[in-house]
Order: sequence, then C-alpha cells, then structure tokens
Amino acid sequence: MNKRTRIKICGLTRIDDVQAAVAAGADAIGFVFYPKSPRYVSPEAAAQLLRAVPPFVTSVGLFVNTDAAEVEAVVRQAPVSMLQFHGDESIEHCVAVARSVNRPFLRAARIGAATSGADLIEYEDSYRAASHLFSGLLLDTLVEGYGGGGKVFDWSLIPKELAPRVVLSGGLSVQNVAEAVLRVRPHAVDISSGVELSKGIKDPARINAFIEAVRAADTTLSNTSRE
Repeated sequence: MNKRTRIKICGLTRIDDVQAAVAAGADAIGFVFYPKSPRYVSPEAAAQLLRAVPPFVTSVGLFVNTDAAEVEAVVRQAPVSMLQFHGDESIEHCVAVARSVNRPFLRAARIGAATSGADLIEYEDSYRAASHLFSGLLLDTLVEGYGGGGKVFDWSLIPKELAPRVVLSGGLSVQNVAEAVLRVRPHAVDISSGVELSKGIKDPARINAFIEAVRAADTTLSNTSRE
C-alpha cells in the first residue's frame, strides 16, 4: 500500500501564504493564537484567512495555556476545524476546552533528553482514554518557551509502534524532512520556521520544495515496500 505522509504548514499570517500552502498540496494549515508569538494572528485576521481555505484542508488553531472562554471566543470568530494545545495544559483542561467548542485536538509533547519512548506511549494512552476528541500527539522539541525554536530532537526516542500515529515537528526543513520521513515514518509532518523568509512570512518556493521532499520520501518508501 502506498503511504502518503500528511503535511501541515503552521504559523500562517497572510492570505498569500495560505494560498501558497494550499496550492502546493498542504493537508493542513495552522494559525497561532498565542499573543507572544511572532506568528500570532488575531481572531479577526484568522477569520479572513480562513476564507481562503478550501474544503478538505484542515485548519488548526494553536493555543498556549488559554482558558476555555477565550478559546470559545476565538472559535466563534475564526471557526478552525481542529485545536492544538501547545502549553502546560493538563489533560482535564484540554478535554474540557475541546468539548466546549466540539473540536478534535492535537496535544503537543515537548521532547527533551529525559523523555523516553515509554513516556510517550503512556502520554498518548492517557489522552486517548480521556476523550474521543483527542486526535493525536504532535512531537516538538523541548526548548525554553513554547514551540520548537527550529531545533530538532532525537527521533530515535519515538517508539516504532507510536510513529505511524504522530505529527512530527521541531526543526524540520527542506534539507532534513526526507530523512525524517524515511527514519520515523510519521503520520504527518509539521513545519513553520523552516519555510519562512522571516518570522510569520512564508516563502512559496520553500513550501513547494518541502512538500516535494516529503513526496519523494513517500515514493522511496513505496518502492522499498515492493522490493
């Protein structure tokens, strides 16, 4: 069976960038609702950007330690189709907020040197048991603050049985994403800074090159499986 790795382009702030990501074949696009981020978009701006998103492209809203009332207010104005919790939220908080807006959610797991594969399996099991709205883990690099900061973590920490269900993030680029897909074989990859001209401003050429690199890795995997 041919495998197609899904692709999310995150941190979009302009209509041109949304259109470029969609035209290149992105499966999902992300909007950052964390005011301290250089890629922050207001709910009003995100509502305008969502108008450029066609059917079957998933829109994801990224939140960091945001209370339910604020998430509800954002989603009323900018009705993203999925939530991504990227802060220090508890399981109970994620479940309650997702339920309040009736949206599936991703949970970011920040991977550091002390993280073990068993930790990740337990983390996923806990969320899956807590809510049917839990969609999966997004694996990012543990750095100061929130977000991977363009840093890669040790992919060997990801258990092989977990990899087909995760979204791999953290320091991905045009140069390393093919290796990431071939080594980890994740369900999806997520990129932000790696396809930017400057913070919050995407480069259509890099978006295209990134997606082409993922597709080339998928083709390699498919050819290998037939041998």
